[in-house]
Amino acid sequence: DLTGHEKFGLGNVKYNISRIHVTAVELPSASISLLPGSGIKLVIGNASLTIDMNWNIRTWMFKDSGRGAVHISKVFVTAILSTPLDNAGPTSIALTSCWTTPGDVDIKLNGKT
Repeated sequence: DLTGHEKFGLGNVKYNISRIHVTAVELPSASISLLPGSGIKLVIGNASLTIDMNWNIRTWMFKDSGRGAVHISKVFVTAILSTPLDNAGPTSIALTSCWTTPGDVDIKLNGKT
């Protein structure tokens, strides 16, 4: 859940986003390669994600609530993961670096007054 408030020209807007569900994930182009001596490189191209949620907002003048959907597309991610090669304890993986290029965001809110 996400809850908070923002100040706008006419006062504060309180909001709550709840029941967030990821309904679709697409990774049409993904690759993993080994980086000798350092770890793993993960590249994801043209990924997309769809999320459904409940939302409500409240101001001094009105309140509204409903369902919504967010579709994020054309996302590109490159991540470098390091894999220490010591025998002391369980195997671990650490995120060394990550680059993300955001894509398009489509937000649809259905509400009632």
